[in-house]
Amino acid sequence: MSVKRIAIIATLMLLATAVAASAQEVTLSVAISMKDAVEELGRGFMAARPGVTLRYNFGSSGELQKQIEAGAPVDLFISAAQRQMDELQAKHLIVASSRKVFARNALTIIKPTGSTIDIAKPADLLDARVAKIVVGNPKTVPAGQYAEESLKALGLWDRLQPKLVFAENVRQALDYVARGEVDAGFVYTTDAATRAQQVKEAFRPAEDTYRPVLYPAAVVAGARQAAIAQAYLDLLTSREGQTVLGRFGFLPPPAATR
Repeated sequence: MSVKRIAIIATLMLLATAVAASAQEVTLSVAISMKDAVEELGRGFMAARPGVTLRYNFGSSGELQKQIEAGAPVDLFISAAQRQMDELQAKHLIVASSRKVFARNALTIIKPTGSTIDIAKPADLLDARVAKIVVGNPKTVPAGQYAEESLKALGLWDRLQPKLVFAENVRQALDYVARGEVDAGFVYTTDAATRAQQVKEAFRPAEDTYRPVLYPAAVVAGARQAAIAQAYLDLLTSREGQTVLGRFGFLPPPAATR
């Protein structure tokens, strides 16, 4: 084999090694209510970083928490509530110094667009015509936890038990209402906006009946791509990130929680 051919092969091998080294996959476990905004930001993030690929794992925050606790290879966790992040931090499963609250949301009650049932206040949920109400499973779904808190504060949780249908995550709850399988459902205002043709807002429970809906993010302990995960987290809190989040209806977090 000629010296020139050997040199060409060696160069190609070095290039292949460089390409492999630059191909970095980053896994984000994300509360499903953040799906659209996170993907939008992710497209720009990847375009600015050739070789970086973001892999998304969407679900309820509680289920994502369980996966991390079980050792799932996750680089960044984005939760729809502080509770799941608190529990992971207590177990030293996130990098506490990276943790940031970057967005806020609000709970709303929706009904199918074609519904003729008048649901304008919490007590209307007791109406006999309202046969099924969907909420996220409070054991794993933050939206369900907030709904439970609100209904308990209003003295309605126990009275509505026979009507409640539990969803695996907030987007599933949205789907149930959009398909007309239930008469009403608890989701976030940002979720309702994604199905404006199929659902309409009935009313919003008073925000003092449930804890603030805050979204924290943190790099997962032992992350394989910790630096890139941190860069994406920084994007969420940046002016650019906040502008995109605002376009999807998310509110900036209270100053004291940032």
